[in-house]
Amino acid sequence: QVQLVESGGGLVQPGGSLRLSCAAAGFTLDYYSIAWFRQAPGKEREGVSCLNANDGRTYYLDSVKGRFTASRDNAKNTVYLQMDNLSPDDTAIYYCNVGKLGAWGQGTQVTVSS
Repeated sequence: QVQLVESGGGLVQPGGSLRLSCAAAGFTLDYYSIAWFRQAPGKEREGVSCLNANDGRTYYLDSVKGRFTASRDNAKNTVYLQMDNLSPDDTAIYYCNVGKLGAWGQGTQVTVSS
């Protein structure tokens, strides 16, 4: 059974950092492109980053470039999203996604507030 489980969200002050994890089960992550999405209250879900398995590159939403870093640990079958210098605009539920498998995690809440 294909499963993605996110963790690592929480409440952080502006300027702080969080590292999200997305653990995969039922398949091997390193063969697939992995994306991070987020959805803020009242807004549409948007793509934040994509670890592209085809070209080996990582793509980012313009507003998070230089602050967020996506990575994968194939040995742990897990991908990460390191988020630094967070702002209230980053408040959202964050999801990982494997588009080719139609797999979504349950989401993890990130709240940036003083």
